[in-house]
Amino acid sequence: MSGITVDDRTLVLGIETSCDETAAALVMGGYDIVSSAVSTQVDLHAEFGGVVPEIASRAHLDLLNPMIARAIVEAGVGEERIDAVACTVGPGLIGALLVGVSAAKALALTWGVPFVGVNHMEAHLYAAFLEDPTLEFPLVVLLVSGGHTMLIEMQDHGRYRLLGQTIDDAAGEAFDKVARFLGLGYPGGPAIDREALQGDPEAIAFPRAMLHDGLDFSFSGLKTSVMNHVRKHPDVSAADVAASFQAAVVDVLVAKARRAAEAVGARGLVLGGGVAANSLLRERFLSVCTEGGIRGFLPSREMCTDNAAMIAAAGWHRLRADGPTALDAGAYPNLRLPLLP
Repeated sequence: MSGITVDDRTLVLGIETSCDETAAALVMGGYDIVSSAVSTQVDLHAEFGGVVPEIASRAHLDLLNPMIARAIVEAGVGEERIDAVACTVGPGLIGALLVGVSAAKALALTWGVPFVGVNHMEAHLYAAFLEDPTLEFPLVVLLVSGGHTMLIEMQDHGRYRLLGQTIDDAAGEAFDKVARFLGLGYPGGPAIDREALQGDPEAIAFPRAMLHDGLDFSFSGLKTSVMNHVRKHPDVSAADVAASFQAAVVDVLVAKARRAAEAVGARGLVLGGGVAANSLLRERFLSVCTEGGIRGFLPSREMCTDNAAMIAAAGWHRLRADGPTALDAGAYPNLRLPLLP
């Protein structure tokens, strides 16, 4: 394995540039966060109401080296102590990914250590283990972000089975679109969350699409229902719309997560991805776990959003299982999670 023994002393530098966070972190032994540095580009993209790929890529170019330097300084180690460099290779924005991949390969070559390409979605699965390494398999992970809404069974490290996914809009995408329509600003998730605190979640009976139909999700019709309701009732309270919309999304997410956990006999139910920072989802998720007698785990909000600690953790596990990634590997904007047949 390229002369490296992967154990609890192995220190991995993680690099994350898949979208609009520039991040670097050092993780030891796959579970111990030694340092973590994240720079968000939210303010750069806010005026456009979404992430502009060219702006994101250029910002990564400016920010990545300072983030790496900060992570190393905060860790209090020399560069010679770093055993491997892990980086997101997909999915994500191709220009943004290439910034991180190029930097990671250059550092790996310079330091003479392995390079490890990491799937961003797999890294989200490992975020929970950074805060609770005692989680036991099998686990069901509800992964909810701007680009993905998935129910994944983790049978073991590296062994994943897709239980359900969105057939159209991801939940985070629906949050962004509804927030933009209501004029609440960007990013949409936190904006809806804040506005909903002032509203009545039962004010408007928005549909719960596919609530009793399998484990797949659909949020496109809900988004359209919100827009049609506001157009027909222009004086409706934005807070009531936000609260009722949020409740509809959370009802479906939580019901299907519980159903999935029961179906596979999961020993734990884990929430992950950017939308996992939503306050109502976190509250309802834990309540359902308690009611169902299943161990539930909520990562901290820092671990929900994109970060490099989860990249380093996933990289440690991949290095241990598969060895280094070839340096001719590229960036893969449409990379899928490796699933069991």
